[in-house]
Amino acid sequence: MLELDAVTVRFGGLTALANISFRIKAGEIVGLVGPNGAGKTTLFNSISGLVKARGRIAFDGKDVTGLPLHKRARAGIGRTFQIPQPMQHLSVRENLAVAQVFGAGRHDEARIDEILAVMELSHKAEADAATALALQELKRLEIAKALATEPKLLLLDEVLAGLESNAKKSFMVKLKELHKLFGLTIVIVEHDIETISGLCTRAVVLNFGQLIADGTPTEVFNNPAVVESYTGTAHA
Repeated sequence: MLELDAVTVRFGGLTALANISFRIKAGEIVGLVGPNGAGKTTLFNSISGLVKARGRIAFDGKDVTGLPLHKRARAGIGRTFQIPQPMQHLSVRENLAVAQVFGAGRHDEARIDEILAVMELSHKAEADAATALALQELKRLEIAKALATEPKLLLLDEVLAGLESNAKKSFMVKLKELHKLFGLTIVIVEHDIETISGLCTRAVVLNFGQLIADGTPTEVFNNPAVVESYTGTAHA
């Protein structure tokens, strides 16, 4: 479904991503892992079209490297942001409607109602999205907006960050439900090893903009290079 070939991003003299290459198959749930500053969000930005990258990015067999953000969204690439970004002065429902028109090119109220229900936001549908939601509800809204674009591939950027343990477990169950209900392929940025191990069948690890490991969570988290990237010491 997603193919990255030698994807490279430079900001001035800084190389944020260096020749990143890997494939993601339809239906996978993949964890994107790495220390702070490893290049995870930059990689999401490259895939979704927020930053320009060298190399090749293909989605569903088509080269999307040069496509703008809205065309990638309409091709089926949806994403969330690490910090929830509700649209100011709009209700929860209106946030989903705007996202749907942008990403799917249409307005379908029944689909919005379905998403609100599955994300447990129906009771807040008419509430002001920027002022009336608690953190966990804002996280749900961020996912709901991405779902409204009708994605095939869902990129989740630290959507579990800031949540306590029980809330994280609840979100893991919800993500598995969404994966099955909407037939999604999911890539999730997450630092918590337990979460990645419980949710993903595969993990890809970045460090200093380079891919250093790709495999099952067990293989990856026992990889000496991965251990050293997190702790600064070699695996014993």
